[in-house]
Amino acid sequence: MKVFVYPGSFDPVTNGHIDIIQRAAVICDKLIVAVLVNQSKNALFSLEERVELLRKSLQGCANIEVCSFSGLLVNFARDKGASVIIKGLRAVSDYEYELQMALLNKKLDEKIETLFMMANLHYSYLSSSIVKDIALLGGDIDGLVPNAIKSDIIEKINGIAQK
Repeated sequence: MKVFVYPGSFDPVTNGHIDIIQRAAVICDKLIVAVLVNQSKNALFSLEERVELLRKSLQGCANIEVCSFSGLLVNFARDKGASVIIKGLRAVSDYEYELQMALLNKKLDEKIETLFMMANLHYSYLSSSIVKDIALLGGDIDGLVPNAIKSDIIEKINGIAQK
């Protein structure tokens, strides 16, 4: 069985993430979408909220599992029986960072491959940070995030704005 892992902070999940997830799920038997605990990022959504937003966004996708993890990605992948790490690339700047991570992961476990997937042209400009900025400034995030979670994001932003 081919098991792949697609890691990220997903704060929040965007339509660009969903596009990569759907495309990756077609080429493996099981795709684990792994929400990472990243101490260096100041997350808008809690770990539990990010996992729930992904689950809501991916309802009906049979071969996709959503879970969280902390620690080294290669250890998580190995524990889950995954042989491939999926990474989405939007621009050259993504490639430079992700190449370094892929080489480090290969050094830590030579059996685990990294597969780079180019962002769909429609989403190459999109990031979670941009979505948060637009929402915080009262802009329309329609088409940037899954419809299933748009109201959750707006509600969270409005809650922060009222504080």
